Amino acid sequence: MTNHPVTTALLAVLTLALLAGCGQGPDYTETGDLEALQERGVLRLAAPRFDEEQALVREGVPLQEFREQAEAAAEALGLEPRWVYTDGTGELADLVNDGGADMIVSNYSVTEARGEALAFCTPVAVIDEYLVVPDSREGDDLADLGAMTLAVPEGTAYAETAEELADRFDTIKVETLPGDTSDAGLLEAVADGRYGATIVDGNMLESLLLDYDGLRRGPVVKERRRIAWAVRQDNPVLRAAINEFIVSHHVSASVQTRVQRDWAAIKEEGVLRVITSNNPASYFLWRGELMGFDYDLIRHFAKQHGLRVRMVVRNSASEMFQALEEGAGDVIAASMTVTEERQRAGWHFSKRYLEVREQIIGPADEDPLESVEELAGRTVAVAADSAFVDSLERLRERGIDVTVRREEGATSEMLIQQVADGEVDLTLVDSHLAALESTYRDDIQPLWTLEGDRDIAWGLRANQPRLKKQLDAYISRHYKGLFYNVTFNRYFKEPKTIRLHEEYRVEAGKEISPYDDLIKEYALEYGFDWRLVVSQMYQESRFNPDARSFAGAQGLMQVMPRTARQFGFSDPHDPEQGIAAGMAYLQWLEDRFPQRLELAQKLYFGLAAYNAGAGHVEDARRLAQRLGKDPDVWFDNVETAMLLLSRPQYARQARFGYVRGSEPVKYVREIRNRYLGYVEFTVENNISAQPD
Repeated sequence: MTNHPVTTALLAVLTLALLAGCGQGPDYTETGDLEALQERGVLRLAAPRFDEEQALVREGVPLQEFREQAEAAAEALGLEPRWVYTDGTGELADLVNDGGADMIVSNYSVTEARGEALAFCTPVAVIDEYLVVPDSREGDDLADLGAMTLAVPEGTAYAETAEELADRFDTIKVETLPGDTSDAGLLEAVADGRYGATIVDGNMLESLLLDYDGLRRGPVVKERRRIAWAVRQDNPVLRAAINEFIVSHHVSASVQTRVQRDWAAIKEEGVLRVITSNNPASYFLWRGELMGFDYDLIRHFAKQHGLRVRMVVRNSASEMFQALEEGAGDVIAASMTVTEERQRAGWHFSKRYLEVREQIIGPADEDPLESVEELAGRTVAVAADSAFVDSLERLRERGIDVTVRREEGATSEMLIQQVADGEVDLTLVDSHLAALESTYRDDIQPLWTLEGDRDIAWGLRANQPRLKKQLDAYISRHYKGLFYNVTFNRYFKEPKTIRLHEEYRVEAGKEISPYDDLIKEYALEYGFDWRLVVSQMYQESRFNPDARSFAGAQGLMQVMPRTARQFGFSDPHDPEQGIAAGMAYLQWLEDRFPQRLELAQKLYFGLAAYNAGAGHVEDARRLAQRLGKDPDVWFDNVETAMLLLSRPQYARQARFGYVRGSEPVKYVREIRNRYLGYVEFTVENNISAQPD
């Protein structure tokens, strides 16, 4: 098999256009109240497909927390929760009223028009709606902003607010857009100058504005807009039961305030505010799933106490402790090292939940140090406000002439990359982060381990004795227990990419894969070149239907279980379901990108999104444009920007945050090259695209 570069023209010829989106609708019609639902034993929960993938949650309650609470509400009623998906928010009401679903669970605003069609439950969130205007438009009050055309989607809460504004101000005119126009689409229209302003929910606005340098937050135009689940109007018993669950389980998100709280106030609200950092050890977004060792542990603690988590993201240790002191959060969960210096500064900590050593990291081709004294004359780069500075200064006090290079805003993974690239000499990191990096790469290694263990703990204030008691009790129960060990191994021991081994070779008279006929069948249905799917399948699972990734992706096409369910497939390990789910998802992803793109480019973007998530790819496209590169071309353009999204200075300005960009870059390139080899092989051996 020969691998060689591909031209856009070749892939454009070989790749077929995609068909319409795939999904599986409800399998029965039911409009009855709770008694009828209990006879069926199912509560069908309606949501737009992938609506939880709004962005990395930097401030607020992740939507998945409400989704899990809705599932818990169904189970409390003795019902099996079953999700039913639509392509957009505008289809939800009809789906429920026509008997295809029983309750809407989404970021669904209460409006007068919706209230005429549906019965809303007790609100699960209260938000403010903001005007968004260009930076060039001066003024902070509506009366001072002047005449404008306000663009809003038809039939939405924004449209209701806009009409109210137009009635109050004769300088405001309203332009209605299609009802499925997204928040990002609204901001794009204003940024392009097509409209003068728009309206966006406050809980979405901060992350959205990261993508639009020329836009700013304007005044609040609707205070305390309620977000609520909704049922049919003639289902009062179901509504009452859901309301009882919401109240008794504190399923609500009040307006965010800055207040120092201990355990009693946390329990009363039912929300634990978690301060963390966006990095691969603590908290990140991958394939639409919020993940991270610290995130998983603190969520496990919260669930055991009936709490939901509200995320508060900060960029450095000093910023996190400042947020804690200001009352912006209740606890720091970010692999924070306990040091004497921090304790003397007044910082407090839980019991340790991780014990680590500090390791000097150098290139893989360098011999390990024989003694710590060999650091003399070397330069070690570390984050300026990290505990590593103190460790290196103690070495200097011992007479070891090591140069300490303090990097403002740096992270351990960024400095490890710079060591691999030869940009810095050495770095110092915690052993668990070194272990995490070793699951991805083989171009660096620990050269020396410093003496002494270091404790990793959750950060607290002095005035939180009861929260500390609860956290300490949790750690005592679970430290190195089953859940802890499984979670630790998931992030720090299991390979995150399938290790390269002997290439799966194809020979004359032999199938390319064990699943060629099945792949050909579904490739015809979804409009893909079957050889491309085989190449992607090899990349994902090496043709192993029982494969499972560290993130929970399953089967031949390594589809996340929730993703498979969104397209109507329940078992990704089943070869047929796994193949169909993978193709349905790839097709859906390609449709997310502009229709103007060449087919080959849509394919590249779809593959990158399949690997890392569509949001990260869109971040890379926007960054590429800012860098003067072509956002519609993957190779040497968007892929270059994707690599930068692992660096803090870029990830902090990206809506979906940190991503290990080398993964999708490698993924697309290897699938493309293998695909061309398969094309050459099938042409030479006259292998048909039709299943036998």
